[in-house]
Amino acid sequence: MGLQHYLQFSDLGADEYAWLFERAAIIKKKFKAYEKYHPLADRTLAMIFEKASTRTRVSFEAGMYQLGGSVVHLTTGDSQLGRAEPIEDSAKVISRMVDLVMIRTYGQDKIERFAAHSRVPVINGLTNEFHPCQILADIFTYLEHRGADAQGRLNPDFLKDKTVAWVGDGNNMANTWLQAAELLGFTVHVSTPSGYEVNQTVAGLRSNDSYKVFKDPMQACQGADLVTTDVWTSMGYEAENEERKKAFADWCVDADMMRMAKPGALFMHCLPAHRGEEVQAEVIDGPQSVVWDEAENRMHVQKALMEYLLLGKVG
Repeated sequence: MGLQHYLQFSDLGADEYAWLFERAAIIKKKFKAYEKYHPLADRTLAMIFEKASTRTRVSFEAGMYQLGGSVVHLTTGDSQLGRAEPIEDSAKVISRMVDLVMIRTYGQDKIERFAAHSRVPVINGLTNEFHPCQILADIFTYLEHRGADAQGRLNPDFLKDKTVAWVGDGNNMANTWLQAAELLGFTVHVSTPSGYEVNQTVAGLRSNDSYKVFKDPMQACQGADLVTTDVWTSMGYEAENEERKKAFADWCVDADMMRMAKPGALFMHCLPAHRGEEVQAEVIDGPQSVVWDEAENRMHVQKALMEYLLLGKVG
């Protein structure tokens, strides 16, 4: 397989996602059985952080070690990335010394410039525009809970005709959900406050057929198979926090919203969560919530992704 990057969800096709979900399930099963699996022995992952993270660092670092590889952790404070060296030069140097690069940064343009000059696969750990690894984990988690057969085999076609309700900010998570819906055949109901809508152009959609917009978040949740949200103020927008709290007051996912969804609907949140703001405690800590499985699954799907980008379809 030639060089392939993972900078946004649309970088892979439906068949590739079916493969990744299958591999993630196999790799997770090995992890739960304490079975060593080291396909990436002697491979090195460079993790570059301009935005701090708990889940992204732990999931990638632990995952790479579990696959038998090693990790180099970089921040803008301890590398030339935070100084005057062009991104293009950093990419040329770093990619000569490692096998894989994960970047968590601000603008999507930065990771695209890095990837354009990298000799190894580059993975988007989060940008202002997209968060593909999180949606990869979210969909895998949904399939685990609702789209598996008696033997635990996942059926990606189970997603077709399902409805995901997105309640909150039209941010990187929303953009990525829209890409996933267009690619995998489900529908997203989007409800955001005025001024915080999703931008179809930024999301990179060919059409608006895969999503519907609702002014009322209760209507967006009606008949949904999955209800999901994110913090009202993403990293980098802290100066807007008080203004956003006022604008988003009616977009808190509560028990009433969950009752509008289907009886078996799941709740997800990419974390960290602020109980009492974007979600009530009774929802995120309630029986419909799968946020802890969702968080763990970041590690398993990313292991499958790293294996695929470096080795292709194995097994």
